[in-house]
Amino acid sequence: MSKAPIAEIAILDYRHCQRAALHGLTDLFCEASRLSRELGGKDAATLRVTHWRAGPEAQTVEVSFDTHEGVPSRPSVVIAPPTLAGPPALETSRSFAAWLAERHNEGVTLCSVCGGTFLLAETGLLRDRKATTHWGYAPVLKKLHPEIHVDGDKLMIDDGDIITTGGIMSWTDLGLKLVGRFLGPTVMLATARFFLIDTAGREQRFYSTFTPKLHHGDEAVLKVQHWLQKDGLRQATLADMAAHAGLEERTFIRRFRKATDFNPTEYCQRLRVGKAREMLELTNRTVDQVAFDVGYEDASSFRKVFQKVVGLRPADYRKRFAVRPAA
Repeated sequence: MSKAPIAEIAILDYRHCQRAALHGLTDLFCEASRLSRELGGKDAATLRVTHWRAGPEAQTVEVSFDTHEGVPSRPSVVIAPPTLAGPPALETSRSFAAWLAERHNEGVTLCSVCGGTFLLAETGLLRDRKATTHWGYAPVLKKLHPEIHVDGDKLMIDDGDIITTGGIMSWTDLGLKLVGRFLGPTVMLATARFFLIDTAGREQRFYSTFTPKLHHGDEAVLKVQHWLQKDGLRQATLADMAAHAGLEERTFIRRFRKATDFNPTEYCQRLRVGKAREMLELTNRTVDQVAFDVGYEDASSFRKVFQKVVGLRPADYRKRFAVRPAA
């Protein structure tokens, strides 16, 4: 008789969750268990996977799938998977909140992927903690839950008893992390090789794009944003921007930050880096030429700003993301 599973991993099957992640995580954990037995024998540690959905009555959650039916359930980990339909509706998050909080009180590790972080946020357990979600959802999470320290640049934030991950496909990163935690690094690497998953470190900011906030209602600030986007970025100074807005500099800075969530310098940096990324991906211009084209006289300053914003040096970004022209 084979050894009992070392841990039960519960995955929430909530309304509009991504089915590929729900079943992909299940396949990954089941395959990791097979590889564990293959490498360590029939008595090697394995994982149990269960799916949970909201019950017919309010605040009830019940099992809808189990790889070990008939055995009493006791999750070690609960995962809130991602969603493709935007952040989960408030009623969806609230339907799981009490159950998640109870599991956490029992010592269960709570995990989320992408929009799944909104389900954890509704429990109140993320108050005064760092957490991540999909970079496109991060502003919404910040607005709904200002008590959470949201970092949309991070792919994963492991806070011990709570693990949050960012992009939609980061379920693979979370899955491998849990395999490593319960079945060890050898099985984790074997699982990664089987699924052809790159285990090299990466961050969401490698992939995220800067989308300026334009629907803020401040016409003077919007006028400057349009000017910068069109042709003012190359030689923009604070004095130029304030003049275009028709405002005194201190007033302009205050209103600009309120409207865009960035000070003028940070905003220009992100616009320049965004243009630079396109050039690095699509052209053969040198890094120095790209720096000059987006408004930097000093290429070394450009390199520092680019790495600060993106997390990679310009040359490394090009190696990773360049679209090679046809011969």
